[in-house]
Amino acid sequence: MATIIRYLDEAAKRVVDILAASAGLLVLAPLMGLIALAIKLDSPGGVFFAHRRVGRYGRPFKVLKFRTMVQDAPKRGGAITAGHDPRITRVGRILRKTKLDELPQLWNVLKGEMSLVGPRPEVEPYVALWEPTLREKVLSVRPGITGLTQIRYRHEETLLAQQPDPETYYREVLLPLKLQSDAEYVDRRTLLYDLSLILRTLLALFERPSDKRASLSHTQTQE
Repeated sequence: MATIIRYLDEAAKRVVDILAASAGLLVLAPLMGLIALAIKLDSPGGVFFAHRRVGRYGRPFKVLKFRTMVQDAPKRGGAITAGHDPRITRVGRILRKTKLDELPQLWNVLKGEMSLVGPRPEVEPYVALWEPTLREKVLSVRPGITGLTQIRYRHEETLLAQQPDPETYYREVLLPLKLQSDAEYVDRRTLLYDLSLILRTLLALFERPSDKRASLSHTQTQE
């Protein structure tokens, strides 16, 4: 019985993904056009940035985002992006702050590579560092545009900017915490829980931080 319920919930989740992604791409098309124009006027290079990530069952795919950094950003630094990263463009800072750079991922959702809600897709070198049992659990579901971990660690770039060695801090501190959080999501996930996380994501976009300095206690949501 539990297996049937899980299957029906998974099917309902996919239907919601398809309907929401289709509607979102249609309704938001004018806004996305304006964003594309702003990116082109702000800096040379393409409008979109496709980054290789690890998806469900370990299959690699390209996450689609609006470009927020200079065109040759990968050659100027690593995968970690801190808040003060000089590679981020003027328009890119606005897009990152408002999360509008994530809108093209609706196409990934429509293709079935991602879900509206799920673990955040990670790059291959970091996935290789995950604890094997938790890695198998997290990769058993589609990664998401938003999710429990994305909400808890929404101030990640600010936190990394405070560290003398952001790369080491990410690998040794944030990466294990995010993996535990993603595994927790997989254990708790239902369609209703996903809807609650979408609501929390929308509310988080309008929050007014009381302190400019982020900390782990600030990035984690008390539940």
